[in-house]
Amino acid sequence: MPPTRSSVVYRPFLGWAGRTNRARPQELPLSRIITTALPAHGHVSPLLAISADLAARGHEVVFLGGSRFAEAAGRAGVRFAALPAGADWDDRDLDASFPGRAELPPGPERIAFDVKHVFLDPVPHQYRALLGLLAEFPADAVVADAFVQGALPLALARPRAERPALLGVGITPAMLPSADTAPFGLALPPLPGEEGRIRNRSLQEEMDRRGEPLQRYAEKAFAEAGVRLPQGPRGLAQVTVPDVYLQLTVPGFEYPRSDAPASYRLIGALPGNVGEEQPLPEWWAEVSGERPVVVVTQGTLANDDLGELVAPTVRALAERDVLVVAATARPDGPQVLAELLGGRLPGNVRAAGYVPFDRLLPHTDVLVSNGGYGGVQTALRYGVPLVVAGASEDKPEVAARVQWAGVGLDLRTGRPAPEAVGRAVEQVLAEGRFRERARALGAEFAEYRPFDTIAELVGSL
Repeated sequence: MPPTRSSVVYRPFLGWAGRTNRARPQELPLSRIITTALPAHGHVSPLLAISADLAARGHEVVFLGGSRFAEAAGRAGVRFAALPAGADWDDRDLDASFPGRAELPPGPERIAFDVKHVFLDPVPHQYRALLGLLAEFPADAVVADAFVQGALPLALARPRAERPALLGVGITPAMLPSADTAPFGLALPPLPGEEGRIRNRSLQEEMDRRGEPLQRYAEKAFAEAGVRLPQGPRGLAQVTVPDVYLQLTVPGFEYPRSDAPASYRLIGALPGNVGEEQPLPEWWAEVSGERPVVVVTQGTLANDDLGELVAPTVRALAERDVLVVAATARPDGPQVLAELLGGRLPGNVRAAGYVPFDRLLPHTDVLVSNGGYGGVQTALRYGVPLVVAGASEDKPEVAARVQWAGVGLDLRTGRPAPEAVGRAVEQVLAEGRFRERARALGAEFAEYRPFDTIAELVGSL
């Protein structure tokens, strides 16, 4: 039986930076909350984790998402509502979901296609779905994946007193434009001083000029939702329109912005899938041995071709005195990897479809990754330095932040040569500065309590 609306829960107050302040408890009324995410695993996972935590605190939560995630919502303990067909697609095969995409080569053309059809075309459908859900479930707050841009019209169409609070959640590196950073997508680290500001301004002007057709397309999508998109570069509205924007990281892993709005807050990274029941492989005892452990993964999305990063890493380290764990994140991964390597794995390599990362990372000396935002930050929470090689989605930006933060090396490609991987892993293992900096960043992550911060904001807004 759901709690009554007059019930209260007691939680420690969280300062706006996200750190715990146990000086005084707060009485927080239980709320009705809608959470929503794009129908993609990497977007749904963090929003369902937030949903589960809010539900465990006694809030009534409805998750609005892709139809294939209905069971996942049930396991999270929340009610599920399906996005309409115009906003639902299958991230496991984007080319099938969006005809014409497969004909475009990776690069600017495909990025423009995705911005139009994956992110903008669904805006009016997402907005109407939210309005329909609010009509029968009058929520106090909407907590939205920042890429669900159909949530923005909730705040653009009505004054605050006439709508639920809107919280945006940044699950990729911050796209917020700033005088202190190069435009998102160029994977350029900050350049200090006036020289950097001049560079950034020039690059932003060029990006705005080239992005004019996409800006007009975005304005049309929001007009179809009955609202006007605020002026400014892409990435600005998703931060400035919500009542608060919660970036899932810490200052040590995000570029500083002296001109960030007050609504923009870094609240730490969500915990990994701690406690997931996954059987341990028979070779598990080896990860506690004397050899350094190097883990390589292409994550759960961009792992169709294990020849991009997993196979080159295995080739690079096959003759070295390390234990290589290839976490393929696909049930046929070990077999596919063996076939790529001529039929068998090298003697120092252990391959698995799925491994419990919360148990593997404490034994890991280096993680070789293609740059998934959540996976990289999970490694850093355990103080593990990285070698990153990513070329798709937001991965070049993640890789650039790894090198900027001093926690690893960016190979600046999505398909590195084995020799490049080998040299990078050897350098990270040999130079203690990477491990030292990763551990320091792990300590910084430990200072934050993102679930508590979100719960505090839901209750106070």
